[in-house]
Amino acid sequence: MVVAGKANHRGFGYVRRLPSRRFQASYVGPDLVRHTGLETFAAKLDAEAWLGGEQRRLATETWVAPSLRTAEAWLGGEQRRLATETWVAPSLRTAEALVVVVPVTVGEYAASWLARRDLKPRARVHYQSLLDRQILPTFGRKTLAQVTPRQVADWHHTLDESRPTLRAHAYGLLKAMFNSAVAEDECTVNPCRVRGASATKRVAAVRPASLEELGWLVAAMPARYRVMTLLAAWCALRFGELTELRRKDVDLTTGVLRVRRGVARADGVIVVGTPKSDAGKRDVAIPPHIIGLLTDHLDQLQDRGQNALLFPSAGDPTKHLAPATLYRVFYTARVAAGRPDLRWHDLRHTGAVLAAATGATLAELMSRLGHSSPAAAMR
Repeated sequence: MVVAGKANHRGFGYVRRLPSRRFQASYVGPDLVRHTGLETFAAKLDAEAWLGGEQRRLATETWVAPSLRTAEAWLGGEQRRLATETWVAPSLRTAEALVVVVPVTVGEYAASWLARRDLKPRARVHYQSLLDRQILPTFGRKTLAQVTPRQVADWHHTLDESRPTLRAHAYGLLKAMFNSAVAEDECTVNPCRVRGASATKRVAAVRPASLEELGWLVAAMPARYRVMTLLAAWCALRFGELTELRRKDVDLTTGVLRVRRGVARADGVIVVGTPKSDAGKRDVAIPPHIIGLLTDHLDQLQDRGQNALLFPSAGDPTKHLAPATLYRVFYTARVAAGRPDLRWHDLRHTGAVLAAATGATLAELMSRLGHSSPAAAMR
């Protein structure tokens, strides 16, 4: 919230001037939630008078949260209009002037917040899953103003500690939503204050494959997947980038792969889009010892068109390869290579290590891997 002037701290509550030049009053109630009036005031004295009334309610134990006093708040507003000679018959006012502001719940705001985000399909599905399974069961029916730091800390403590990444993502999403809510004046403070809760560490360190292990792994893979395995390692491509590679993306003359698209599965739907980040659009040099194998692979493809997939589904060359189909043979091959712990994505880490071992700079690694930050390349 950008204000025209500083908030004025009184003995009880705060009064601040808004960009509209009207005044807003607020205070922390016995429920430890900051409450604001259901309307703003033309004069600072009116805002202070409202705070005085709230203080009297507290003293006489007749206090009720302002959001629950719609009718009473309307009558109070009418009384103030009469006192300041700004009263007009309700029937002559615009409909907008008679609307009572209803506090927004976390569930309502989350739906609006997510709809307004420009996200990749897979990220959108992931966020919706975090909301449905982790966040909304606890906070969905509470208004934004009702969520307190203690409630957030208690909720975070109940999240599954054996899944640190999921835990960090859920907390980070809740914090990001409240940051937006504060910026949009839907609430006054962000209750997400658990230090370090958005960060996560790897459960286990990644151990890239050695050259010898990579050789055994490729030899153990079925022939149709060997070039794909080599490109995953030596060119450090993501699975989604590999499975969307087409004949037109390969330039054997210059020895370059043009990575321009990626395929992802979101909620059971296959989506072809741009790579994970803007930096993901890149040209990757193919190591010379792979070019001959890649040439042979292209010659064996049934589809000769420029849009032919390099690594399609076994049953239909026009369809993308499913992760489960690859993993069934990869899991057998990694055991034969003596690396039952190796994940397919670890081949990408292997490629980064191989490139670094040849003397690649950090900038060159970022370009090859499609990373937008040095920190990601360093990891």
